[in-house]
Amino acid sequence: MSRKNCTSLWRVSQKMPIFAAMIQLNTIIDILWKGFIIGVVVSAPLGPVGVLCIQRTLNKGRWYGFVTGLGASLSDIAYALLTGYGMSFVFDYVNKNIFYLQLFGSILLLAFGIYTFRSNPVQSLRPVSTNRGSYFHNFITAFVVTLSNPLIIFLFIGLFARFAFVSEGVLVFEAVTGYLAIALGALSWWLGITYFVNKVRKQFNLRGIWILNRVIGSIVVLVSVIGLIFTLTGKSLYQ
Repeated sequence: MSRKNCTSLWRVSQKMPIFAAMIQLNTIIDILWKGFIIGVVVSAPLGPVGVLCIQRTLNKGRWYGFVTGLGASLSDIAYALLTGYGMSFVFDYVNKNIFYLQLFGSILLLAFGIYTFRSNPVQSLRPVSTNRGSYFHNFITAFVVTLSNPLIIFLFIGLFARFAFVSEGVLVFEAVTGYLAIALGALSWWLGITYFVNKVRKQFNLRGIWILNRVIGSIVVLVSVIGLIFTLTGKSLYQ
């Protein structure tokens, strides 16, 4: 081997760690934004816990509303881990049927968005005790209410399929990063919504809850339609 070739190989070998680091960084960024979006989408619709969070923010204060969302987030993460762990046993099936799974995920997300848009969260309003209670009490009640709805697993299955969130050969560090990103997305949503409601508490009424829910439903529908179009045209936003 010539000296020139040896020099070229040496330069390539010196650059390989940089390339590997860039690839790993891109993978982490990809996992982070996917997990963050999943966390927001799961938390955003104003179901019973969402309405409870708003009620407590208005009646007890912002941080009581936030710990309510925190309790819901912990329950969501438990279901996310259960879903991801279950899907990890069927990697071969997932890889062979990725088109149909992403199609199913988009349709499920579309149905979820339409349901959210058409639902009336005001019907979930319940009298709120004037007694604030402890932060832990507000946290644990939200956790139990969310945990009592195992149907959220189907939403996670659809989202994981749509965003290709579960894949074979993922390192433990990458998996942990993904689930932490889901938690970050959920917490960011609850922090943002309680901040918003607290700021406009004097103007926020039942119609405000209804409008907010319709906006959320519309965004979910839009995202699912875009994903559906890309899947049917053989393209992907997520891989």
